[in-house]
Amino acid sequence: MAEDKKQLLHLVFGGELKDLDGVEFEDLTQLDIVGIFPDHNSAHKAWKAAAQRTVDNAKMRYFIVHMHKLLDPEKDGDAPDPHSERI
Repeated sequence: MAEDKKQLLHLVFGGELKDLDGVEFEDLTQLDIVGIFPDHNSAHKAWKAAAQRTVDNAKMRYFIVHMHKLLDPEKDGDAPDPHSERI
């Protein structure tokens, strides 16, 4: 029997930014929720695919949120980083 892999939930989402130097979205109703993934590797693949689909829109940004850090911040010992990866 294979060992169960620890769930480290990651949310991938994106939207058009108001300003290229910030993280405030133009229209919150238009956010693209790509999904929730069980590990960083699968989240990164989804993030990369979404970012590449929108590469022609300079204001469009996708993010990976480490939900496991938000759900249990004491366990990781790190402060949550809601926008750790951007393209």
